[in-house]
Amino acid sequence: MKNDFSFIYQYIVNPKTVGAILPSSRYLSNKMIKEINFKDAKYIVEYGPGTGVFTEKILALRNQSTIVVLIENNREFYYLLKKKFWNEKNFIVIHGSAEHVQHYLNEYKIPYADYIISGLPFASLPQNVSNKILSSTLNVLKTGGEFVTFQYTKVKIPLLKKYFSKITLKREYRNIPPAYILRCEPREKNKETLDAI
Repeated sequence: MKNDFSFIYQYIVNPKTVGAILPSSRYLSNKMIKEINFKDAKYIVEYGPGTGVFTEKILALRNQSTIVVLIENNREFYYLLKKKFWNEKNFIVIHGSAEHVQHYLNEYKIPYADYIISGLPFASLPQNVSNKILSSTLNVLKTGGEFVTFQYTKVKIPLLKKYFSKITLKREYRNIPPAYILRCEPREKNKETLDAI
């Protein structure tokens, strides 16, 4: 309940970056991580984890050797996550923007991401920021990796299609508000193509 109040407050003061008035439901969380191959995944990155609803499930199901990296731009959520998961091993919480994911992974000598799970509200982010985040995401995802996000509308699907060759869409009504889950497989990496976007 305390986390819910924290989330509501952060939504009121930062509506464009928090994106929702309540944390994601367990139903949405389950669908977001359902297809992750926890047995083989070595590196999992999460953008905008908020109060850590998805993070809890990822940590519960991962191999202990799997490195989990959280990138949280909201300072209050960052400190909450640091406190909440202080005793986790192979676990990194970064206060920063997902635009710089490649820099952060390089800093920690992490060669790639198997999966990137995102709670970022692309519909309310500036277009140039969204482009930088998605371009950087492609650069760090390994071949065969997946970017999994949820959105409350379909308005940003055309943007995602510029970066990902296959997008699988599912709906979860048991969330406030109801959400779309998008599983995105990247196009073949091509520097010229990325620079042109």
